[in-house]
Amino acid sequence: MPLMDFYPIIVTEKLVECRDFYERWFALEVVFEASWFVLLGSSGEKRVSLAFMHPSHPSAPPGPESFGGKGMCLEFQVSEIAAEHARFQVGGAPITLTLRDEPFGQRRFGLFDPAGVWLDVLEQIEPEAGWWDRYLPR
Repeated sequence: MPLMDFYPIIVTEKLVECRDFYERWFALEVVFEASWFVLLGSSGEKRVSLAFMHPSHPSAPPGPESFGGKGMCLEFQVSEIAAEHARFQVGGAPITLTLRDEPFGQRRFGLFDPAGVWLDVLEQIEPEAGWWDRYLPR
């Protein structure tokens, strides 16, 4: 099956807040917008898409209740984490996890979006020597 795109749909009443948040902080653009649905996408070489749907719309498939803030995180890998962290700080983003180096090989910071989804903004770095040994198949 050749995919044209793949994206999560986060069910939330905060469509406008999420749209504005991802436009501002991640430069995503509105691809499609209705009163009950917003599809955002990137305009670059690598396609990134993310959607939000209001829980009360009758077209909602069975099962996706409103997102409750647990069990999901989105990872945003960047090439210059220090510059992004500074941009988020200066702009007043609600950073919850301050910039740090992780022993498993990431420099990252984190925050919640308006729907309560946890976001890791990260740059890959070298892990501490031997850190992954206990997790890899022998």
